[in-house]
Amino acid sequence: MEEKVSSAKQLEEELFYQAPNVLDARPELKDEAWAYCEEYRRFLNRAKTEREFIEEAVILLKQAGYQPFEPGKNYQPGEKVYWVNRGKALLASTFGTLPVGQGVRINAAHIDSPRLDLKQNPLYEKGELSYFKTHYYGGLRKYQWTAIPLSIHGVFVRPNGETVRVRIGEEEGDPIFTISDLLPHLSKEQDKRPLSDGVKGEELNLLIGSTPYPDKEIKNRVKLATMQLLHEKYGITERDFTCAELEIVPAFSARDLGFDRSMMAAYGHDDRVCAYAALRAEIDVKTPAHTTVTCLTDKEETGSDGNTGLASAYLPDYLRYLAKAQGEEPLAMFANTKCLSADVNAAYDPTFADVFEENNVARLNKGVVVTKYTGARGKSGTSDASAETMAFFAGILNEHGVIWQTGELGKIDIGGGGTVAKYVANHNIDVVDIGVPLLSMHAPYEVAAKADIYMCYLAFSAFAE
Repeated sequence: MEEKVSSAKQLEEELFYQAPNVLDARPELKDEAWAYCEEYRRFLNRAKTEREFIEEAVILLKQAGYQPFEPGKNYQPGEKVYWVNRGKALLASTFGTLPVGQGVRINAAHIDSPRLDLKQNPLYEKGELSYFKTHYYGGLRKYQWTAIPLSIHGVFVRPNGETVRVRIGEEEGDPIFTISDLLPHLSKEQDKRPLSDGVKGEELNLLIGSTPYPDKEIKNRVKLATMQLLHEKYGITERDFTCAELEIVPAFSARDLGFDRSMMAAYGHDDRVCAYAALRAEIDVKTPAHTTVTCLTDKEETGSDGNTGLASAYLPDYLRYLAKAQGEEPLAMFANTKCLSADVNAAYDPTFADVFEENNVARLNKGVVVTKYTGARGKSGTSDASAETMAFFAGILNEHGVIWQTGELGKIDIGGGGTVAKYVANHNIDVVDIGVPLLSMHAPYEVAAKADIYMCYLAFSAFAE
């Protein structure tokens, strides 16, 4: 009898699979993982918007010897280049030993995150307080953005073309901003609203001032006093808001989470946790076989439309430049190319377990998530990686000792979402999603496990090699 039990146990181990805890499977990596996450934490605090991410990325690329890309130039193996698209998207490459006609290795991650944007005419006064009107960007839960510290990031562009940078609320001594909410004593009617309408879009008004201009004969004295301060600091008038991109983001810093410091809480893990890993993997690769193309893109949270999003032509145009410089056929190159769509997935949350299908959900500390398909309700809006593509990427991860798991975004008729994968797949390129599982995705403060964050970097490095 004991022999039968032992045999069954052995058979179970051979035939069943459950993703191990990263720290059980690779305990020797803990110090490396914690050190990597400290570097990521510092980077994330400097790069809360897509413009800031690109600026910080270019600094790192230049330090690593990358040069601006020159279309038409035939680069040699090991040479490194980068190209910035309108300050909000970036392509970087390390040239490989194989001709690009045999395919390149694309790693595409988005660097935009849910946030609030200022409207074109945002400044107003009401009740002797001054406010900015906002429009939310991406899929966020509006009630989560009230009564928390917020900062303002972005640019004004003056009529002469000069760009004026704005970043207020991040440094010690800076003022912060907030969106007020009702006190529980007065929220009886608000409490009757569905949670999704607990705070409405037009109620996301940013409180920015309360001091009136000294002249009591002037209307909108608080608005005028606020505008005067902005004019003194930035040299702008109210009309200049129409030529600005100003984003409202949480003023929180990325912090270690838990007594064991095993997790990191931060604004913008989605998808800068993958974008930073892609950038680091790109920088660290030396002379790969296949030319790498690391794509840090914008607009994913609003559908990837616009000329800095991956529904546009900038990535395929870049690939055509690479093919033309080597005298290769672009269509053949596309067909031979592999792409890793670097994006996060939802982690199992025991507090809200009923929205997850437990056999097909990612979990913290189980490694990177390989997401075969995204979409919603019948896989609508997904590229759905083929069995061959799944086997290709699984082979790379297994060969390099990367701990990985699979996952999907909630139960079939409850969840759903998309990534940039389908826009790449539409160019006849094999692609699959790989990224980090998150708790509280799209919230002002998202949670990731340090072990998973580091596994993401190892996965991307293995792919780049």
